[in-house]
Amino acid sequence: MSWQRKINKALVRFTGFQVNRVGNQGITKAAAPAPAKPAEVEIRPPADPAADRLLTAPVFIISPVRSGSTLLRSILNAHSALHAPHELHVRRLRVEFGTTLASKAMAALGHNQADLEHLLWDRVLHRELVRSGKRYIVDKTPANAFAYERLATCWPDARFVFLLRHPASIATSWHEASPDKRTPEEAALDALRYMKAVQRAKSALPGLTVRYEDLSAEPEKVTREICEFLGVEWEAGMLSYGEQTVIQKGLGDWRDKIRTGTVQPGRDLPPEESVPESLKPMCRSWGYLP
Repeated sequence: MSWQRKINKALVRFTGFQVNRVGNQGITKAAAPAPAKPAEVEIRPPADPAADRLLTAPVFIISPVRSGSTLLRSILNAHSALHAPHELHVRRLRVEFGTTLASKAMAALGHNQADLEHLLWDRVLHRELVRSGKRYIVDKTPANAFAYERLATCWPDARFVFLLRHPASIATSWHEASPDKRTPEEAALDALRYMKAVQRAKSALPGLTVRYEDLSAEPEKVTREICEFLGVEWEAGMLSYGEQTVIQKGLGDWRDKIRTGTVQPGRDLPPEESVPESLKPMCRSWGYLP
């Protein structure tokens, strides 16, 4: 090997640069190796449910944004056995290993990163439930629709309530929530992401499906169905849920209709000709259009 090549190899090793002939490209940065793609962490159910989970049979309302989930949350929270706080977003809580030794130590105990996250999620929800003094916790975070598989794996005994609403009404309400952030067209497409996620969850998991329009029109009938599904007695106080302090922007609906403390009629269904083309397939899938 010539002395020029030896010098070039040393330069690349210590500086990341190499020398080329002037007529060629001069000094160039050596191509850095592509970073290794992190291995997928296995998502698995609790190895020992009795020891690994404090929470029993949590309830998840799986719904798109602006579908009446805060109304349903408020109604359920008025039940003596159900604690339905603001949106909890536990799926965004992450655990990281600060060192390889920490990773090895946890592996020796049988835990991977997802296992530890599940323990954290369970502990956070269980603490909130214990502080409420009630029997079951209910979480209505709309983004849970994107993590339904993870939730069902974390809590194999979880119950799911799928809350639907006319897709065009969802899109209109989503635009009205922040008209400066998204146009009606953008709102429809963004809300559609949630609707598709809910549809995937609904197709994959057992659960009870309810419609916002039915809940607002016949609240007693629908809440009785929900109570039967959850195995709790129906309570008349659910229909006059009162003002609840956990309602605030960013953690659920904050509109005056929710703040009345009683179930209010929903808006009229949009006529078919006003439904955006992008939403018509979902309208048909959910039975809002023929």
